[in-house]
Amino acid sequence: VTTHALIMIFFMVMPVMMGGFGNWLVPLMMVMPDMHFPRLNNLSFWFVPNAFFLLGVSGFVEGGVGAGWTIYPPLTSIDFLSDPSMDLAIFSLHLGGASSIAASLNFASTVANMRHQKRGFHKIPMFPVSLGITALL
Repeated sequence: VTTHALIMIFFMVMPVMMGGFGNWLVPLMMVMPDMHFPRLNNLSFWFVPNAFFLLGVSGFVEGGVGAGWTIYPPLTSIDFLSDPSMDLAIFSLHLGGASSIAASLNFASTVANMRHQKRGFHKIPMFPVSLGITALL
């Protein structure tokens, strides 16, 4: 598992691209410009700097985070998972996951609730629908 993969999945794709950019663009596409940046989106963004900080600190504690090809405990040696640097890295991923969940919940509620009363779901643009399905999955 490379740091690049962890950063792109847990810190870039879900919280930033969907939570940040998606929650900014979707209200514009659904003609509700007054609903930019809802509260869960802010919560999602506040988790990300803390998770980055923990991931950075984990590289300086003892031997750093070097678990080989995976950080899944049953598939790695106990030698790599016993130090505090791995604990910091795993907690960092949990914070990134919490950020992703907050962004997804916010995004799904944004797509479901923000539309005109007379506008049916069949008239919502395809971009918000596709990102809503992605957030649901």
